[in-house]
Amino acid sequence: MDSLINPERLVSVPFSKTRCGVDFYINTGESSDICGVLTEHQTFKTDFFSFYFLRHANGYVLLNFRKIELHDNMLLLLSPHQQQEWHVDEAKLDYTFLIFREDFMRTFLADKFFVYRLLYYYQTDTPPYLFAAPEELAEYMRLLNKIKHELRHPVADTYNLIVSVLYYLLVIINRAYAKSYQLPVEVPKNNYAFQFKDLLEKHIHTVQRVQEYADMLRVSRITLNNSVMSQFGVSASHLLKQRLLEEIKNELLFSDLNVSQLAYEFHFSDPSHLMRFFKQQTGKTLTQYMMDYKRGIYE
Repeated sequence: MDSLINPERLVSVPFSKTRCGVDFYINTGESSDICGVLTEHQTFKTDFFSFYFLRHANGYVLLNFRKIELHDNMLLLLSPHQQQEWHVDEAKLDYTFLIFREDFMRTFLADKFFVYRLLYYYQTDTPPYLFAAPEELAEYMRLLNKIKHELRHPVADTYNLIVSVLYYLLVIINRAYAKSYQLPVEVPKNNYAFQFKDLLEKHIHTVQRVQEYADMLRVSRITLNNSVMSQFGVSASHLLKQRLLEEIKNELLFSDLNVSQLAYEFHFSDPSHLMRFFKQQTGKTLTQYMMDYKRGIYE
């Protein structure tokens, strides 16, 4: 892995086709293939999805500001651009990994909002993992082996086959995730909920009112809220506030911005408004939250 930015605080790790030995933005393999990579840098983030199918686990990972204890038979589903800090004995980990960039599938899939249909993609209310029964894990391994075989022995239609298998794998994991956390998996009547999540990723630093997003989509706030509730089981306002809180926590913990600069960064009219929003959402002041994090209290 190669350092790109801010090496003293956070390393950014891009997908490397050369390092993976394949021509596509996807790879899968075993923990023994990459032993040492997870702890090579103290804190890092990637520009790709990282899935870990853990057979034997130890330790924990700090994902952004959350502590995730690792267990056997766990599927860890990490989205791009999330800060990771692994506290594990890599030599004792046993897992199969899958990494891929979102744009790997774009040529094949007409649905540009597909990743937003995945309930574990940048989820804030439920954790980025689930546990797999032996038969489920066996099916995941079967599909990953198909992808691995195509990567190692490519032919003319390898790309199409890999994307097809990946699509199927992501969908069945999504179903298992929805079942595990009792989330809705309604057939979408429109794309408003997914477009809303897409717009949140692009504008959360500058736009914090549901009505403004409804205006961007040219629908009423009621229509947008009904769509979000149907697809994600929460209101549009809740989804927006949780995504905004996630970004504020990340900037608070992993940047050098002070409160006034944070307020300016997130377009709060006054630092006191930012502090009030944070206290309402967390029950803590910004200072209390930072001190708790430094003491090992992760939320």
